[in-house]
Amino acid sequence: MPPSVTHEAPEDPPDQVVTSSKPRDSHGWDGKLRVVPKQAVLANPEALTDPEYSDPENVSLPVEQIEADEDLLDDYPVDTEDIDLVHCRISSIPALRLERFTRLERLCLRQNQISEPDLPSSLGASLLELDLYDNLISHIKGFDELLKLTSLDLSFNKIKHIKHVNHLKQLRELYFVQNRIQKMENLDGLGRLTMIELAANRIRDIENLETLTALEELWLGKNKITEIKNLDSLTNIRLLDIKSNRLTAISGLRSLANLEELYVSHNAITSISGLESNSKLRVLDISNNQISKLENLSHLTHLAEFWASNNQLSSFQEVEQELRDKAELETVYFEGNPLQTQGPVVYRNKVRLALPQVQQIDASKLSFPTGDGTCLTPVQLS
Repeated sequence: MPPSVTHEAPEDPPDQVVTSSKPRDSHGWDGKLRVVPKQAVLANPEALTDPEYSDPENVSLPVEQIEADEDLLDDYPVDTEDIDLVHCRISSIPALRLERFTRLERLCLRQNQISEPDLPSSLGASLLELDLYDNLISHIKGFDELLKLTSLDLSFNKIKHIKHVNHLKQLRELYFVQNRIQKMENLDGLGRLTMIELAANRIRDIENLETLTALEELWLGKNKITEIKNLDSLTNIRLLDIKSNRLTAISGLRSLANLEELYVSHNAITSISGLESNSKLRVLDISNNQISKLENLSHLTHLAEFWASNNQLSSFQEVEQELRDKAELETVYFEGNPLQTQGPVVYRNKVRLALPQVQQIDASKLSFPTGDGTCLTPVQLS
């Protein structure tokens, strides 16, 4: 069963740890499928409401401290290419004295307390990947000299505006998950960008992406987008994720002839349409919408995974008519539809009869008894 990976929202399931690099379920939208940082739990919540409160048991406890951030790097040789300092309570990048590392290519400072990404200019000669995920950054700055960067991760910070990145012309991947961004802007010049992740922000419109002609993956889950539009120039897109937004229809995909994966679950879509030019689709996720009729899928001959849980689908005849001829179809999800809820005992058998090529129905892979106490999957049978 594809695992759920989402941030907490009314319609979403709880967070789980996932190691896959791609979304394999009908809920996740995060490009890296990262783990949501756990919220701190107060042992003394009364301290928030009682100004006179004190905790005598903890008053004299010493606070654990790291004497100096640079001590963390004492064991690293100066010619190291990779530094990984996760959850080390680092607040000052200059205190790390990173300028001594003349061949540094990858720098990971995840889950620290950095508010000013003040990086030495000397890193510009070698640094390729910079990860500042889950810090306290509110303004994008300090990257002027990092002209060789191919990957920049500023997810889980406090950023409101996209600025000062369009000079990084070598960027291939750019991550802004879970910030406070309201507008797509200042991305012109990033003509080599193949992936941008803007999930869990406050974006209302898809805009200002026209120059990103090399883009292959666009992640926009959990925003406030009402319409798919302004994608005509992005003809190389293979994956489009607009889960958990405010869509009422599938539209604006006419120019995306190379689209292979489309994720539009958790919206308010009422019908399957607008896919006439997307014959290369392999994965289609329409789960958790308001769709009552299975239609307009006949031309999707390469469909391998079809996720349609929690809609209003009720006709096994439509399932057979629209999907039986899909020779590459391996996985279908129909749970939560009248197809399943009105006859849960016979539901799986009916799907299997309608779609004999399918290897997985909802959470379970199909298997068949062999007579010797073992079972074979459809792949082994073939």
